[in-house]
Amino acid sequence: MSFQRTLLALTAVALLVWAQGCDRTINLVDDGSSEGMPLSCAECHDSSDQITGKATQWAESAHGMGDAYVRGTRSSCAGCHSGSAFVEMLAAGLDPGSVDDGDPEPTRQDCRTCHMIHETFTGTDFGLRTEEPVDFYAMDGVTFDGGEGNLCVNCHQPRRVIPDAVSGVISGISLHWGPHHGPQSAMLLGVGGGPGVTGSLSGHYGAAENTCVTCHMGEGRNHTFEPDEETCERCHPDATDFDYNGVQTEIDSLGNDLGALLLAAGLINENSEDGHPIVTEAPENQAIALWNWLYVAHEDQSLGVHNADYARALLQDGITRMGGTTP
Repeated sequence: MSFQRTLLALTAVALLVWAQGCDRTINLVDDGSSEGMPLSCAECHDSSDQITGKATQWAESAHGMGDAYVRGTRSSCAGCHSGSAFVEMLAAGLDPGSVDDGDPEPTRQDCRTCHMIHETFTGTDFGLRTEEPVDFYAMDGVTFDGGEGNLCVNCHQPRRVIPDAVSGVISGISLHWGPHHGPQSAMLLGVGGGPGVTGSLSGHYGAAENTCVTCHMGEGRNHTFEPDEETCERCHPDATDFDYNGVQTEIDSLGNDLGALLLAAGLINENSEDGHPIVTEAPENQAIALWNWLYVAHEDQSLGVHNADYARALLQDGITRMGGTTP
């Protein structure tokens, strides 16, 4: 009976292929049984855990959990918040800022978002959808070229830059002000902060061949995208945790110092990771300080790991603009 079901299924596949005018040939794998399976399927769907293992990891990642994908119904969010819309965006040669329509049925950023699943029905379907360098759509003349990490940077880049002051005041501040969540690529390049600070490339941008992928996935291509100390130790053999040379402790302290000044000035509701602006405009220096705090303390989220020198300079500049003193 099992053989008959398999034969019927293969007959249905053959009829479907013929009806669609496809010239793909389906061959059976000789696995020693009377059933077998199509060779094209077996290239990926074998007895190993390479697919189920990665899927399990992904399910524990930020991309696999939460409801951020729901925002993909909005045209301004669809290109990055919906996995299926991301695929369509790349195919159309668009960037997140030029997507015109929301996705009525948004999906999470799943396997198909990043990989060319079931396009060739061979092992090449594990390939990334793109590794082309990325021109920042919010910044003229800025290009990120970080190997396989370029795929990530199609979304992990700022969606806006700080506006110019008019008569000494910067307007347009909102709950969602700042470069927007996910500007890590800009931090690596040393750009995206307020005026007055000139950044430089992070050592991680040049030393990690595939940038984001090298550090966040490691040699085992961990699909939780959470970096681990062992990956760091490949370049920093004396590292014992992510707070290498006390960088994270320093940046966290500077962020808290600047946050306290912003809170005292009535610019934010609380000095924490849940803090957000509560004004719609502010004097130029205060607005720049607020922008830098949001960028480093809230949106990059690496506490200096991505670019310690730039993160430090932005926070110190903000503290100075708010009338505080820095170490």
